[in-house]
Amino acid sequence: MELFDKKAKGNVARYVLQCSMATVTILIILLFLNLFTQASIIASLGATTFIVFAMPNSTTAQRRNLVGGYLVGIIIGILSNIVATLLISNFLTSTQNFIFILFGSISVGITILTMVITDTEHPPAVGMSLALVLNSWNYKTILFVFCSVILMSLVKRLLRSVLIDLT
Repeated sequence: MELFDKKAKGNVARYVLQCSMATVTILIILLFLNLFTQASIIASLGATTFIVFAMPNSTTAQRRNLVGGYLVGIIIGILSNIVATLLISNFLTSTQNFIFILFGSISVGITILTMVITDTEHPPAVGMSLALVLNSWNYKTILFVFCSVILMSLVKRLLRSVLIDLT
């Protein structure tokens, strides 16, 4: 077992370049977000950045998986949040934490199932679904996250001749 990847030795400049591009891309995205109130919701973007720039040829880094995965995660997360909120406000006020935990778990399972059925697997988007159930959010943040995913997909497409798998 080696400490360093053998491919890195001959491609140090390429590794540094791709990691720098990832840094700049996520920096631009984060500059426009309120990190302190929405941090857990946008944390999935960090994992997506890793996949796009370190594993650009992987299935989960493809446009269908990026955009489709987030679309699935966002829709299921929002719907799960709405159902949990309705249950709490109308019936189960004393078990608020449990209901959000339950529906957070349900949203993860349904998101995974939907992604594998639709071939839109993107693991960070499952985290997005969970975060939408467990945290407060607004539609402006959701729109910005989705636009950020589209931006990453476009940047990846523009740089496709330069990007290599670093893993």
